[in-house]
Amino acid sequence: MSNAVRCTNLFKQYPGKPPVDAVNGLDLTVEEGECFGLLGPNGAGKTTTVEILEGLLPATRGEVEILGRRWGERDREIRQRIGISLQETKLPEKLTVREVVTLFRSFYDRGPSPLEVLRLISLEEKAGAWVKRLSGGQRQRLAVACALVGSPELLFLDEPTTGLDPQSRRQLWDILAQFRRTGRSILLTTHYMDEAERLCDRVAIVDHGRVIACDTPRRLISALGGQHVIEFALGSNGHAELCEPSVFEPLPSVCSARRDGEHLALTVDEPHVALPALLAKLDEQGSELASLTTRHASLEDVFVKLTGRHLTDDRNQ
Repeated sequence: MSNAVRCTNLFKQYPGKPPVDAVNGLDLTVEEGECFGLLGPNGAGKTTTVEILEGLLPATRGEVEILGRRWGERDREIRQRIGISLQETKLPEKLTVREVVTLFRSFYDRGPSPLEVLRLISLEEKAGAWVKRLSGGQRQRLAVACALVGSPELLFLDEPTTGLDPQSRRQLWDILAQFRRTGRSILLTTHYMDEAERLCDRVAIVDHGRVIACDTPRRLISALGGQHVIEFALGSNGHAELCEPSVFEPLPSVCSARRDGEHLALTVDEPHVALPALLAKLDEQGSELASLTTRHASLEDVFVKLTGRHLTDDRNQ
């Protein structure tokens, strides 16, 4: 299978005292027909990487190929074959929805009619409305329409559902699923683990400008060693030694244990085996639970295991 995106040993350094390495030797391959996700906290280098791939930002060094072409050699051809939806798209507020899509359609040699695109994103009823009258979800769908209007072979989406309500997110997921069914490629960044697990064939976890893990969501989660997580906090009578994750690692069915703020998290194979053993251990020590929950393991757990922190930690900002 040929590649829609390939970058090798990619670096981007911004001048300063000291200089800032936003991208630090990143390698990435997106296959044709694949939906590929970049996951990581703010400041990890995701947006900088995507802007380099989109041709909006020059790399300090490294190799980049988009649909088999290199920026600086056949730029117009590449731009005719890709669609871009930025993290924040500012559209003219006193143009109508139809006028905005018609404007963007004029930039491309081929593609569907503006009305066809509006039907695709379920905005045909708003065709005559001014952009400033649209809701946040409608504006985001309009931004995606502007990325789709050239019938791209490769679609770049930078955090496309940030700030959207659940219904608007699901509407956009449906639009992307329909795009995927045509065999075209998507590269997206997101903070939402459920979004990545639902949409992406593969994901790369990026931290400090590097890819630290890359695989299918299922395989990354399986690498944790267990498919379930038990999270709990001890009551005021909890013994200090029971706050150490290592105390719980020998329990049956427990694959790993970690501290997560005031809670402890156990990755387990079989909750019905681990839970009785956990409760017996606490009872033996005379400790009570303040809270306990069980859930399926997720990509968030993968990120925490790899980096020791959550995507949403304030210190990542």
